[in-house]
Amino acid sequence: MSWTVYLSGEIHTDWREQIIAGAAKLQLPITFTSAVTDHDSSDAAGDHLGETPSNFWRDHQSAKVNAIRIKNLIEQADIAVIRFGDKYKQWNAAFDAGYCAALGTPYITLHSEDIIHPLKEVNAAAQAWAQTPEQVVEILRYTTSAE
Repeated sequence: MSWTVYLSGEIHTDWREQIIAGAAKLQLPITFTSAVTDHDSSDAAGDHLGETPSNFWRDHQSAKVNAIRIKNLIEQADIAVIRFGDKYKQWNAAFDAGYCAALGTPYITLHSEDIIHPLKEVNAAAQAWAQTPEQVVEILRYTTSAE
C-alpha cells in the first residue's frame, strides 16, 4: 500500500527534506506533497489576476489561489505532518491542522517543547507530537510498514 503524506508548516528550515530523505532511506511507500514553499512565489500566487487596492486584498487573492492546491492535497493525504517553527507564527499551519481535524485526516505535529502551551488544542487533536524529523520518520515507518 502506498501512502500520501502532506507536509505543512514553516518553510525556513530543511525539515521537509530530512523527512523525505529519511523515508527514502528506509524505502517507505510514501509520496510527499506540500504547499508551495517558496515564500515570494506563494505571496504572488494571485498577482496575475490583476492589481489590488491594498496588501490585504493581494494577500486575500493569493491565499485563495494557494488554497486550491492546499485544500486538494490535504483532502488526498492519508496523513499530514504539521510543522511549527520557533521563529515565526505559523497561522497557516494551525489552519491546516484544523482542516485535517475537520476532515478526520490524521496528523502529527512537529515542534519544540517550548511552544506546547500555545499549541495545546492543535496537539490535542493530533495523533502524535514529535520534536524531530527523525521521530516523524519513525512514526511513518511504523504506520506504513508494521505488520
